[in-house]
Amino acid sequence: MKTEEEIEIQDSEELYEKLVLEIDKGQEPLRIDKFLMTRIEGATRNKIQQAIDNEMVLVNDKPIKSNYKVKPADKIVVFDNKNPETTDIVPENIPLNIVFEDDDIMIINKPAGMVVHPGSGNYSGTLVNGIAYYLQKQNEELTEIPLSRLGLVHRIDKNTTGLLVIAKNQHAMSHLAKQFFNHTVHRRYVALAWGNFDEDNGTITGHVGRHQRFRKLFTTYPDGEYGKDAITHYKVLERFNYVTLIECRLETGRTHQIRVHMQYIGHPLFNDDFYGGDRIVKGTVFARYKQFVDNCFALCNRQALHAKELGFIHPTTGKPVHFVSEIPEDMNAVIEKWRKYSTNKNDTE
Repeated sequence: MKTEEEIEIQDSEELYEKLVLEIDKGQEPLRIDKFLMTRIEGATRNKIQQAIDNEMVLVNDKPIKSNYKVKPADKIVVFDNKNPETTDIVPENIPLNIVFEDDDIMIINKPAGMVVHPGSGNYSGTLVNGIAYYLQKQNEELTEIPLSRLGLVHRIDKNTTGLLVIAKNQHAMSHLAKQFFNHTVHRRYVALAWGNFDEDNGTITGHVGRHQRFRKLFTTYPDGEYGKDAITHYKVLERFNYVTLIECRLETGRTHQIRVHMQYIGHPLFNDDFYGGDRIVKGTVFARYKQFVDNCFALCNRQALHAKELGFIHPTTGKPVHFVSEIPEDMNAVIEKWRKYSTNKNDTE
């Protein structure tokens, strides 16, 4: 059985991966479904045809039919949902904070402490269980809702708050998955990080992958020897001497990316117990200061990270949409305490 920490990691992994194939000059014309069966391990013709019908196979950046014949210089992109879970989920009456909804998408503001997706040893109480219940209420003919019907194209960590988009049909899911892959989705996070940043703006690059020794953790590999490429842009919003309020913009969506990148540059997120932020990183161990920090930890008993903004092209209208979620109360309370403390620091040190 997986531990809670391992479930959280599963919760934040990317849901899709991409296979790119370039056809060489000597390729004879061949139906694409037959071609892909010879190139993708374990693929069946039925699964490939389903992927083609759902526009998850592109040739030269365009959807094709199953009878398309590959030819030299074609570039084939196959999107694959790598989620191993195939069981039906149990609808549960869990309150959802729905920011926006239409026939294609739902925008949900996720609270802290909620796992997004069911996993081994964790099949109830998740956001997906709540979504299943909500969708079943809309359509009572849905007596069973398989996981494939719930269009998750990205996730956020259990103890991270903020915005998620849910696709309500296959067209929307395919469209959104491509936007996430092409890094065209607008995602901005607000975080409280330890330390005083040297620069007002910066970019962190370095592959992010699973730690080679501690497998439930992730780490940064600056030379790219492991993991996947990851790019995080940050901007300082407000300085509190010992901690800094920052905004992060993601180009990639790797597991724990912001948390891992901030640890890498010596600024772990405040109260991030995975990556060293749940102790005093900046400042003295003076008793009054230590008590102040402990009080802040109690106010926000999680990593201080919030998915504040989410923007993308609507899968049906083709127009840009943009959503904003206010910083939750626990983070706001800690930010305000640090704001006041930083203006009176001489009274305590």
